Amino acid sequence: MKISKRVSGISESITLKLNSLAVSMESEGKKVWNLTAGQLPFRPAVEFTESLRNELVFLNSFQYSPVPGLKDLREKVLTYFNESRKVDVDKTHDVIVSNGGKHSLSNIFATILDPEDEVVVLAPFWLSYPEIITLYEGKPVIVGASIYDDFQPNIDDIRSAINKNTKAIIINSPNNPSGVHYSEEWMKSFAKLMLEFPDLIIVSDEIYFELSYFDPKPTYFYQYDESLLERTIIVDGVSKNMALTGLRVGFCIGPKSVVSAMSRLQGQTASGANSLTQKALVGYNFNLIPTYLEPIKSHLRENARIVQDKLRENQLSQCWYQTKSAFYFLIDFSNTPIIDQFRKDSEDTTDYSSQICEKLLTETGVAIVPGEAFGAPNTARLSLVSTKEVFSEAFDKIINFVKLN
Repeated sequence: MKISKRVSGISESITLKLNSLAVSMESEGKKVWNLTAGQLPFRPAVEFTESLRNELVFLNSFQYSPVPGLKDLREKVLTYFNESRKVDVDKTHDVIVSNGGKHSLSNIFATILDPEDEVVVLAPFWLSYPEIITLYEGKPVIVGASIYDDFQPNIDDIRSAINKNTKAIIINSPNNPSGVHYSEEWMKSFAKLMLEFPDLIIVSDEIYFELSYFDPKPTYFYQYDESLLERTIIVDGVSKNMALTGLRVGFCIGPKSVVSAMSRLQGQTASGANSLTQKALVGYNFNLIPTYLEPIKSHLRENARIVQDKLRENQLSQCWYQTKSAFYFLIDFSNTPIIDQFRKDSEDTTDYSSQICEKLLTETGVAIVPGEAFGAPNTARLSLVSTKEVFSEAFDKIINFVKLN
């Protein structure tokens, strides 16, 4: 059976091989330290699970929801967005409830892109951005950043990437995979830049907004010039901030005309999101999220400090930068002795992150995600969510590996 060019062009995840290898090693009785997780290993808030339990007795909790989502939930999401970001979009914006953040992004790019439209993607990026853009016949244009910039892309580089074919730009702050959120200074400069390009659509992926554990807290470009909200589409959801990844509920907050178009699309593809979860969210107080996250953020801070302390103790401070949010840290192999086992000479700029991560797994049992997937060559993403003891043990193994001990 012939597969369409559209689907044939989708890249297979480069992490599948490593995941399969890790599973195989575990089945053989070998110890594996898995630092690949993009989800919190914590129970959801009791108040939410109680709301979910209460909804189980009602028949309408199991019936179709309206395509864009339950009206009460959409209003609640919009109110929470206004309060948490300190803006007011009640009259201009609407909300569509989707099957997770990835589905929201798919809806967005399917709605706004025509063939050959370009989308500026800031690296390091979440690995699905370029694939979704390409699926809908757009062209991702990557603007990179490195550890030397604390993984914040240069504003002038972004300006240079924008041309007459540029339809949109996507930013992700707090950022997966770097674990940083862009500074207030950066956001102000980005706001000024966007004013230079009044036709550009801005997609702001804010799925990790509440998960900042070092001050200052995240801010956004539209808070410095609210006129930018007229062409900004925000992605959010409950997967990360409520530890509900498997319940697949995401939100898209955007201008009413765009949300209406996305609703028409969703009506012909996925229909409404999980009605039971939506009902439970209506019964849950979103203002409890910060309280629920306090011990989780404390846990992330502790593991972030382990990274800092161990890199300093092992004379690898050149690999350190301050993570402030989300669950992740990017280890930069190019600043460690291990890279010399792969590079042909000092001029070799090849990305060896996949080979290094495979070697790390087979020799030490530690699984992390190659930076190749995120547009961050010769790095790897490690998750900070494991228990302090497990994380410390795994990070020791990583350090010994990169130092060739």
